[in-house]
Amino acid sequence: MARRLVDNINSAYVEAANKLTSKKAPHKIVVYVESYDDIFFWRSVLTPYENEKRYFEILLPSKGQQLERGKKAAISNIVESVGPNMIACVDADYDYLIQGASPTSRTVLSNPYIFHTYAYAIENLQCYAPSLHGVVVASILNDKRTFDCVEYLTHFSRIIWPLFVWSVWFYRSTHYGQFTITDFNQVIELGKVSASRDHLETFSKLKQHVNRKVRQLESKFPGTQEQLKALAQELKEMGVHPNNTYMYIQGHHLFNHIVVPLLISICDRLYNERIRELKELSQHIAQYHTELACYEKSTESIPSMLKKNTGYMLSPEFKKIQHDIEEYLANNFSISSL
Repeated sequence: MARRLVDNINSAYVEAANKLTSKKAPHKIVVYVESYDDIFFWRSVLTPYENEKRYFEILLPSKGQQLERGKKAAISNIVESVGPNMIACVDADYDYLIQGASPTSRTVLSNPYIFHTYAYAIENLQCYAPSLHGVVVASILNDKRTFDCVEYLTHFSRIIWPLFVWSVWFYRSTHYGQFTITDFNQVIELGKVSASRDHLETFSKLKQHVNRKVRQLESKFPGTQEQLKALAQELKEMGVHPNNTYMYIQGHHLFNHIVVPLLISICDRLYNERIRELKELSQHIAQYHTELACYEKSTESIPSMLKKNTGYMLSPEFKKIQHDIEEYLANNFSISSL
């Protein structure tokens, strides 16, 4: 009986449970997310909308007694259950970009109780370029600006933009299996990412790889020029443009293969500078070791700091999510009812 009851929990069930509590008790809204890592992000989205009359409880979807993760589980298991009192929050992946070209995309975009990140995933938002200096400072406790992450990711984005448009075109068509996101990632692979390397050379090679692939696709799929031009314009109207392409590529690739190595390289340089300063300022070796131990205990790893980064709250994508949440609340909860 208990198992069947859990399986049948839906928005109406949550509403009924709310009515059984004290009239003065805050109204609970259940929120399902894809994975443990998503809980902190969606908490940062939803906290500003909590008050003495309502709160959100963020959970992972479950099927029977077996915990399931991922977008498929988050949507397929509860798509019939979501409503005013139960919502689902997922990564957009390409579902926002392809605008209903797949069943999952149609569900994500049309259901008023399913919210998405607009950017490919939360990792992209965590890597929001204007916030990355703050991540470096939080990790290494050194506020010196030695590298322009915004310029770097903007340059990277502009180069990959033409191939990115092709990638979206494939996922909107019946040919998507002929140029997958994995294929796209292989073309835009930067190799060893370092803040000390010659980026002109790195990006020159990247541009060669992108242009070569674009020419191959143009040869294999002739007559698509006007379609691609129209798609590029549509993407720009959706807020996706050459300068911010990095926000819409696969999040794990951006996080693990581009941003983390880059920030580690920046931090290594700043760390070495700090060590030299400690040696110069210390009056004796004992003081140096004491200061060094204190400093090292205060630092944190880049991956850890990046996952806790909330600088994305200033991004256009985050503001779109906020708008969707505000619209949902306005449409479903009047001031008198809560």
